[in-house]
Amino acid sequence: MFEDNVLERDEPTLEEPESRQSVLGPLHEPNGESWKEQARVLLRQESPAAEQPVSPEPERRQPPTGKQPRSSVLRRRPIVSAIGAVLLASALGGGYLYVDHAGHFQSTDDAFIAARQSSLAPKVSGYLTAVPVTDNQHVAGGDVVARIDDRDYRIALEQAEAQVAAARASIENIDAQLDVQRAQISANQAQVDQAQAALVFAEQQAARYEHLEQTGYGTVQNAQQYTSQLHQQQAALASAQATFKLAQRQLESLKAQRNSAVASLAQAEAQRDQAKLNLSYTTVTAAQPGRVVNLGAAVGQFAQPGTNLTMFVPDQIWVTANFKEIQLDRMRPGEPVTLKIDAYPGRVIRGHVDSVQPGSGTAFSLLPAQNATGNYVKIVQRVPVKIVMDDPPTDVALGPGMSVVPTVRVDVTPSVVERLRRYL
Repeated sequence: MFEDNVLERDEPTLEEPESRQSVLGPLHEPNGESWKEQARVLLRQESPAAEQPVSPEPERRQPPTGKQPRSSVLRRRPIVSAIGAVLLASALGGGYLYVDHAGHFQSTDDAFIAARQSSLAPKVSGYLTAVPVTDNQHVAGGDVVARIDDRDYRIALEQAEAQVAAARASIENIDAQLDVQRAQISANQAQVDQAQAALVFAEQQAARYEHLEQTGYGTVQNAQQYTSQLHQQQAALASAQATFKLAQRQLESLKAQRNSAVASLAQAEAQRDQAKLNLSYTTVTAAQPGRVVNLGAAVGQFAQPGTNLTMFVPDQIWVTANFKEIQLDRMRPGEPVTLKIDAYPGRVIRGHVDSVQPGSGTAFSLLPAQNATGNYVKIVQRVPVKIVMDDPPTDVALGPGMSVVPTVRVDVTPSVVERLRRYL
């Protein structure tokens, strides 16, 4: 078919030049065989590519008339297939066991050891005479950390004690005066009684002689005399009563003086107690067991009140774990916790959840986030959880800021792995 198309395209017309006809030679009739042969020769001369033989197309394989039986992979490699099936089953079973076991726990790496560390500082000023501790040393409650020169404070204490003694002596003096005054009051009372008795007799005598004078049995002189004695006894009684009242007033004055002396004694005792406290402040001690950290005190240093001598980290420490809020659904106080400290990777510490902070950490920061302003992007918040150690180690140093990885068991029911361990 290709040759026929070529022949039809290059078929010469009657207007072809003589040169072409001379090459082809005498043309025959269009249907003649010689004309076709001449056209083929002409095409081979003009296109050399046409001279290359065309490779015959490969014969296509005819599909077989009937299906031949094909062996399966299980029959060809039974051992490999069995191993693959075992591995697949192991992977599926292991994945299920891992997911089931991990669902019983909640863990985070955003956790650190915390403590209420504080600075030790003197309350009085003075030169340091002794610093019997060193850096990172563990001390018990009441152990001495530093001593201040106490000579000035001992002298102040002695002065205060002398003032207390003087106040007590003043009170004792007033008490003696009170005793004397009470005796004087008793004597005055006796004089009042004596004057009262004499007045009664004078009244009787005056009445008797006045009656005699009126009846004519007595003289006027005697009547006037006993009347005068009556007036004298009345004046004597008034004088005795006034002296008695004066003695009572003096007793009240002495009591007031005693109260003032008692107040002075209390003031002197307070000054003495303050002097004792100031003397005790010259010895800086640890209020509870802990470790001395970042010691800055030295012998001969002049310490001012409030000067930081050293930092103190108590033995009572805990773990603050910042869990995501989506991890707190089943977390409750009292649940067991396993702690792994980065500094001691081979040690496992047991503990329990003490409390969960009622609010995220950002809510109590210095500059809390204001979600009501601007564009809002929801971010999973972290909530601090306090974890207390049940068996804190004593042979290693644990302090604030050390990284911990806590794992809280939020589901007390045993997992499949734990059940299998019981039977194995």
